[in-house]
Amino acid sequence: MKKTKVIILGGGFAGLSAAMYLDKTLARRADAEVTLINRENFILFTPMLHEVAAGDLYPGDIVNPIRRIVHHVKFVQAEVQAIDLSARRVRCLGGVAGLDLEFEFDHLLLTLGSETNFFDLPGVSEWAVTMKSMFDAAMLRNRVLALLEEATLQSDSAVRRGLLTFVTAGGGFAGAETTGAINDFVREIVRYYPDLSEELVRVVIVHPGDFLLPELGEELGNYAERKLRERKVEVIKGVRVASYDGSLVTLTDGKSIPASTLIWTAGVKPSAVIAPLPGQKERGRLLVNEFLGVPGVAGLWAAGDCAAVLDSKTGRFHPPTAQHGLREGLIAAKNIEAAIRGRPLKPFIFTTLGQLATIGRRTGVAMVFGIKFSGFVAWGLWRMVYLMKLPRLPKKLRVMVGWTLDLLFAKDIEQMVTLRDVEALSDLASRIRARATQKTSPAGSVFDNPARDQR
Repeated sequence: MKKTKVIILGGGFAGLSAAMYLDKTLARRADAEVTLINRENFILFTPMLHEVAAGDLYPGDIVNPIRRIVHHVKFVQAEVQAIDLSARRVRCLGGVAGLDLEFEFDHLLLTLGSETNFFDLPGVSEWAVTMKSMFDAAMLRNRVLALLEEATLQSDSAVRRGLLTFVTAGGGFAGAETTGAINDFVREIVRYYPDLSEELVRVVIVHPGDFLLPELGEELGNYAERKLRERKVEVIKGVRVASYDGSLVTLTDGKSIPASTLIWTAGVKPSAVIAPLPGQKERGRLLVNEFLGVPGVAGLWAAGDCAAVLDSKTGRFHPPTAQHGLREGLIAAKNIEAAIRGRPLKPFIFTTLGQLATIGRRTGVAMVFGIKFSGFVAWGLWRMVYLMKLPRLPKKLRVMVGWTLDLLFAKDIEQMVTLRDVEALSDLASRIRARATQKTSPAGSVFDNPARDQR
């Protein structure tokens, strides 16, 4: 029996939403095979990343293993390298050894998400800290602690102040939430370092717009700025970061800030795998029709951050948020199933329910169904909503316990990873690669066919 092969590339909100639906439907059929390919074997709950960075939660609290969520969908942990639409194949690299893997497909759903955009600014990609992964958040917390320890060894107050200066580029959701969380974290734990004082700590947020959190409007943005300033955060508006050399942040107005840490949340771009694909693009994202299919390419679908989905009601594109990604992935999966079974397709129609953000301890801003909230109520609403959205009951309970302990006890200040640990892991990876057999492309691989490449 020839099986209809469906491949989902990317295990974020959109990809996992599609996989969960197909796991209960198409993947159970003998004449179909559904495969989910993702570079990690877990889904990361990104709205809570800043809580990991601030030590409120542990990294394991906000990740869920994909193999425990889907049971009939085949899962492959690999990095997507290229897509050949004419041959209907996907090429990936799997494992530390970088094994060449190829997969055939009849239907391909792209949910590859986005990656950090550094806009080719000098030094930023080399020196800035990002907030896109679990590793980013965990290492940011570790970095804060390491810099505090380093500052105690320095006698020069200017050097100490540079070590304890944290600059965030970007005043959107990720930037505002991370800034608020890190500011609270540093100022709370500096008291455990008798040689240091809170006056040495400097936290700055740089935003190019006129007000923070532009997605929530000027009123809530100004409220967020006021609360951050009350907590001693410096807010610089109307300028951007121009460059960073690891110790000095230079702004577009010519001013500079001595800082050992630049947290970059100022932009994202679609996965590089999307760029060579045919079809219209909207700021790098694949333009899809109302059914989330790519026009002119049969069997190609896209959802989430890598898809440009037009809102027929407003004439604008849907924002690349988690709530949209979840629903786009579900509709895309239903339409793939419908296409295979010869049934009518369903258009994607959705209106944003609301948006929420935390801006420090027990303070938040929110707009739900057009109603604005701020302060403690918004903070509580944020926690309630995202706790409900967090996959799997065991993780919900872990987060609840973590939040409860955070209310009762002081934050832990141990470094989970040291420089020696990083060096040991790097050495282990090098030895594994060295022992791996020499890689060769599979016979007849379409990716090594010069004639096909020329076409």
